[in-house]
Amino acid sequence: MSLSLQLQHLERPGYNLELFVPNAQEVQDNYFQQKQVQAQVPFPHWTKLWPSALAMGDFLQQHPELLQNKNVLELAAGLGLPSFVAARHAKRVCCSDYLEEAVATMARSVQHLQLSNVTCRLLDWYHLPDDLTADLLLLSDINYDPPQFDQLFKVLQWFLEQGTVILLTTPHRLMAKPFIEKLLPYCKQQHEMIINHHEQLTAISLLVLEKGE
Repeated sequence: MSLSLQLQHLERPGYNLELFVPNAQEVQDNYFQQKQVQAQVPFPHWTKLWPSALAMGDFLQQHPELLQNKNVLELAAGLGLPSFVAARHAKRVCCSDYLEEAVATMARSVQHLQLSNVTCRLLDWYHLPDDLTADLLLLSDINYDPPQFDQLFKVLQWFLEQGTVILLTTPHRLMAKPFIEKLLPYCKQQHEMIINHHEQLTAISLLVLEKGE
């Protein structure tokens, strides 16, 4: 069952943006209905904007030099906010997710925003195409499920070996600490950001990852 979408207007430091977001009450109602049938059904995290995505968008807005003439890929993009900010300065942007409904929602936003340099693609980091390349890889709040950390680390290593620069934003989660510590040898910059969203303050770390010389 597809969710009805609402156009949400965002006002962030230095930029405004509109994008489509599923109706929150409908998401919640559907989730509880599904849980009655299947207790282990995961919550559809892609259906809302998270502080890490806002932090990524804010950082990209403040650092357009990272994007100029670059091919950008966002994995597990959800609603695609960082991709849409990146599109203002990048050569090309691919915003992707492993869920068809997320990709379809991002495509609606791309059409609304008239972003001619953005494509939306169904991609699963367990089955990425061998020819997938990017100058810059965006990942916001993807390290929340420990069973996926090993595969995610392999994906990041694969991109780093190709010479891709990776931007990763994450809230401070104790369970994700070992995963982040494995990335620190590749970390060239780290920025701490405080994101105010719905009158809640969230501390977000942004890591800039690159392969060493």
